[in-house]
Amino acid sequence: FKRLSEDKQDFTGYEAEIIYTDGNDNILEKHGYRATDFPLDELRLFFVNNTLMLPSEY
Repeated sequence: FKRLSEDKQDFTGYEAEIIYTDGNDNILEKHGYRATDFPLDELRLFFVNNTLMLPSEY
């Protein structure tokens, strides 16, 4: 999850985006969100062997 800068919000029309990668910077999927009330500006999670993990757990 990443909240976009105001300039990028104006350009894309989205307030935030979630980018799914394979871990090697190859983008598998990307979703934009027009509005969000998520309290953090950025969040990184890992999904390994059907388990969702925080960076400190990976």
